[in-house]
Amino acid sequence: MVTQDSRVPMTYQGYQRLLEELKRLKGVERPKLVQEIEEARGHGDLSENAEFHAAKERQSLLDVQIREIEDKLARAQVIEVSKLSGDKVVFGATVTLADGNTGDKMVYQIVGDHEAEPKNGKISISSPIARALIGRSEGDEVEVRTPTGIRTLGILRLDFID
Repeated sequence: MVTQDSRVPMTYQGYQRLLEELKRLKGVERPKLVQEIEEARGHGDLSENAEFHAAKERQSLLDVQIREIEDKLARAQVIEVSKLSGDKVVFGATVTLADGNTGDKMVYQIVGDHEAEPKNGKISISSPIARALIGRSEGDEVEVRTPTGIRTLGILRLDFID
């Protein structure tokens, strides 16, 4: 569980996506639900009105989702990756790796938890691979405990690109 005062690291792009999602939820989804509730209310006795209760439940879930996004945005620590530099792996870095067992190359950007899309090369800062890479440099090898076993990864290249 995250404490109330802890910062939520995210890239600028991740911050913008959260803002867009919040705008959509408040500007599109919430008004649509209000309309559904009003229509269901018009169907008579609310105690036996399944449409009304279902719409109120969806409204409650939507409100929770909105509050969670607002909380993340309020605690956001936005990192502009293109302004970073150095020779150590940090949040936002794009890392080219070689699998020590297969020789396969992979490229990952280390991003915030809500931004992670492993299939698109974006891994969460709290993932085992990212945790093993943080603070390391080009040429280093790291061992990572993954669900499929221990993997040895070599850091081939380090970039700071958006």
